[in-house]
Amino acid sequence: MQKTSNAFVAASWVALGAGMIGYLVGLWRSEMLLNEIGYYFTVLMFGLFSVISLQKSVRDRIEGFPVTDIYYGICWFGTILSIVLLIVGLWNATLLPSEKGFYGFAFLLAIFGAIAVQKNTRDNMTITEQK
Repeated sequence: MQKTSNAFVAASWVALGAGMIGYLVGLWRSEMLLNEIGYYFTVLMFGLFSVISLQKSVRDRIEGFPVTDIYYGICWFGTILSIVLLIVGLWNATLLPSEKGFYGFAFLLAIFGAIAVQKNTRDNMTITEQK
């Protein structure tokens, strides 16, 4: 196994940061009620946690570490649920279509970045342990 390139590690962190910061700045500057802001913030945090947990579970299974079927299923359920909650929230929101698209793409960029950062961290940790 080869160490992950610094360029991909940096790109992963940039994707995570750009997605999260863009999403959060959008919430901060929005004219939504506090309960709506809280909903979208919670969906982001839940989504980030669930995709990191899912990536770790998938990787553990590939590497032969035990992962129970129930936990693996919960990880998938949490990931899908966070995306569905965002879609339902945005579908019913009184936002401009461009704002809805902004939140959707910022969310997807953030969860992609979280998956990539987790993968890079795991890859580099495995390589360091093998030395």
